[in-house]
Amino acid sequence: MRLSFRIALAAAAWLALGAAAPAQSITAEQRGEFEKIIREYLLKNPEVLQEAISELEKRQAMAEAAKHKAAVKQYAEALFDSTRHVVVGNPKGDVTFVEFFDYNCGYCKRAMDDMLALMKADPNLKVVLKEFPVLGDGSRDAAKVGVAVRMQDKTGKKYLEFHQKLMGGRGQIDKARAVAAAREVGLDVARIERDINSDEVRLSLEESFKLAEALGLNGTPSYVIGGEVAIGAIGQAALKEKINLARCGKTAC
Repeated sequence: MRLSFRIALAAAAWLALGAAAPAQSITAEQRGEFEKIIREYLLKNPEVLQEAISELEKRQAMAEAAKHKAAVKQYAEALFDSTRHVVVGNPKGDVTFVEFFDYNCGYCKRAMDDMLALMKADPNLKVVLKEFPVLGDGSRDAAKVGVAVRMQDKTGKKYLEFHQKLMGGRGQIDKARAVAAAREVGLDVARIERDINSDEVRLSLEESFKLAEALGLNGTPSYVIGGEVAIGAIGQAALKEKINLARCGKTAC
């Protein structure tokens, strides 16, 4: 650790101790003099503040990563092996790639190409899709249709066609658009209309929201790869790197 950063930390610690100490242990004059010294030092060496902020951000990121790993471990069964999600990659793959998405999320639409490319390039990748409709009523209605599609298609093949049609389309996605896409891929629309009001649909969406809350997910797309959580459209290269790291955790690289 650089000397200037140690000085800044020592000064901050001294002030904190002074604030917590009894009033008689430090005079107002002493406090004012010390604050003046710190202020002058920081004005002459503003880079110290950047160092401190960088260190704080690093520690916060490490704490967040540890929190994510603990949550992934606690909810592993629901994340990776639930009956209430869709598997469109290799069901027996050695690494599981989980994506939480919303059909009205523009970033999710662009991220779909990343997912498809990764699936094509990596036959040992298990890809799990979880409906996470956070962008309004249209998204929620489309997600209900999506769950109903999953209920009707056990293989995930028709679901993936349906998924690509919605993600590849323009404009607002709602129930009507979702039902139309289901019809186009050859699914039983009458059954979908019945199933969207079922307990299975309700419980599937509740599961996704509970998992998202436990993991601290606040937007889409969000990913769980191995024991790591990634929020946002981080791109194909970064996703591939996380897949490789997860695989290395299981076998020697």
